[in-house]
Amino acid sequence: METEFTPWMSLAGGILIGIASTLLMAMNGRIAGMTGILAGIVPPFSSDWAWRMAFLAGAILSPVLFLAAGGEIAYAVPVSLPLLVFGGVIVGVGVYYGAGCTSGHGVCGMARLSPRSIAATVTFMMAAGLTVYLVRHVAGI
Repeated sequence: METEFTPWMSLAGGILIGIASTLLMAMNGRIAGMTGILAGIVPPFSSDWAWRMAFLAGAILSPVLFLAAGGEIAYAVPVSLPLLVFGGVIVGVGVYYGAGCTSGHGVCGMARLSPRSIAATVTFMMAAGLTVYLVRHVAGI
């Protein structure tokens, strides 16, 4: 599988993520961790579920609007459904034991210089690199 290098699209996406997380912190005093946001809209609902729904709706509708405006999103899943589900379960366990997700720790926690978030981000980046190496070069998937 070949990946395409998209520095300008990546930069624009990073800027938008930074703006969104900064605005959420400035206006609501909340961290833009997708797992924590999502957890507040499943029963039992958080008392502040409205902003959580608005944030998630924006995250879902933004790519839809991008596509409607003529943009293209290259998307490929090079693994079987069972492997995809297994990967999702592993991520879910990691999020639970890591007390947060990549967006919460990697974007917001690192920006606040949180030692716990720095350790979590280093850990999941190392695990991601090892996983890619094992899947692509050892297993040949």
